[in-house]
Amino acid sequence: MQLETYISDLLYRYDCVTIPEFGAFLTQRVSAKIHETTHTFYPPKKALSFNEQLQQNDGLLANYIAEVEKIPYTTALNKISKHIKSIKSFLNEGETIQFKNIGELKLNADGKIEFNPSDHINYLTDAFGLSHFTSTDVNREVYRETAEAVEETAPIALTPQKRSNRNWLKYAAAAVLFLGLGGFGAATYYNSTIEDHNQLAQEQANEQLDAKVQEATFVISNPLPAATLSVEKQSGNYHIVAGAFRVEANSEKKVKQLRDNGFKARKIGTNRYGLHEVVYASFETREEAQHELYKIRREHNRDAWLLIKKLK
Repeated sequence: MQLETYISDLLYRYDCVTIPEFGAFLTQRVSAKIHETTHTFYPPKKALSFNEQLQQNDGLLANYIAEVEKIPYTTALNKISKHIKSIKSFLNEGETIQFKNIGELKLNADGKIEFNPSDHINYLTDAFGLSHFTSTDVNREVYRETAEAVEETAPIALTPQKRSNRNWLKYAAAAVLFLGLGGFGAATYYNSTIEDHNQLAQEQANEQLDAKVQEATFVISNPLPAATLSVEKQSGNYHIVAGAFRVEANSEKKVKQLRDNGFKARKIGTNRYGLHEVVYASFETREEAQHELYKIRREHNRDAWLLIKKLK
């Protein structure tokens, strides 16, 4: 199984991809930067890291493999477990595990996993098509010395010329000033007239509106009471799954049972196997869903898992 291929696909969309019983690959956005010495421009990217402490299965990787390979979720989870056991055995023998386009994994002297990220792929989709480049240094002092040398060898000579009589410009300027003042006065008078007209029209409209309001007040003598509706509608693509049932009636019983226990349970339709899926709740963000999933597993159901699904 090409586990690194599935992980690489998910790193484009998620900041955390957890491998059950092994660890998690994390991404963090890094802004664009310029190296002061080499004058190299580096575009923004997602910096990769590995955390061996995050081994709790969140359902993301197994659910994605199940959808791609068209296999049940439990089968995908078993395939991941077998592959991880093989990787751990190679690491214990001192070998380095290469995850294509992700990085290298090996054990250090303390028996902890060390991760060396790869720089072949930028997982930040906003930086698609951008690559690093180096700019040549611009030395402006060289051009200044060249210009000074040219001035010394070929000085610029100024030849005085007889100025022509430009008295006619004075008359033209006076005419322009006169026309401008006249136009300004006409514009001021026009704007004043328009404002008076608009003010009169506004007053008439207000009088008509007051009359309509007064008329409506007398006509509507028995207004209907206002109705207040409270509709709770869940949304979000992150669902905590309680179970999937072949018989729809059983799924409805499960929803009622969970709601009696205080959960915002509901049915989200059928999966590709024709089973009716029941969820504890749905959430807008992965963080909210993950927090609630840990709580449900600890206090209510250890087999609950996270489903990422966009509902129609």
